[in-house]
Amino acid sequence: MFNELVQRFNPRVSVESPKKSMRAACRACAAVLGLLVAQAGPASANDGHVATLKGVTGDISISRKDGSIDAEAGTRLFVSDRIVSGADASAGIIFKDGTVLTVGPSADLLVRDYTFEPKREKYEFFVYLARGAALYASGMMGKLSPETVKVATPIATIGVRGTRFIVDAGQPRP
Repeated sequence: MFNELVQRFNPRVSVESPKKSMRAACRACAAVLGLLVAQAGPASANDGHVATLKGVTGDISISRKDGSIDAEAGTRLFVSDRIVSGADASAGIIFKDGTVLTVGPSADLLVRDYTFEPKREKYEFFVYLARGAALYASGMMGKLSPETVKVATPIATIGVRGTRFIVDAGQPRP
């Protein structure tokens, strides 16, 4: 099952072993994170965004309180944004604390809550994956306050303790 999920996210990745595939995925996430940190400037810190989309492929839409937009690399995400990917789509989401969440094809993800204020020791990370699959890699929040990181699906809520994993919510039940 792991190999199938990795192939859904990136068919070019060799899945000889789950350990090797996870290392490759983590290296790719770290590289994307490095690029994001290098591009971040003081102006980006004050607009209220919580994450940025990177590596968008296929059709992905973002539903917001004020309407819906087509996603593209560099699109900023806010609390309450709903990310919906098409059948052949995927995107990397880099949160301000360095958490990387990659959504695969036919995913429906809601950013329910996000707070990252290390100076005030305020942390909250809560996303809801209604359908589809996602690859998660912890950032600073997973290290500083792991008890505040939650990934929910229609069936369960996962409490994250500074790790990497793939979660598959499947398809909605009729």
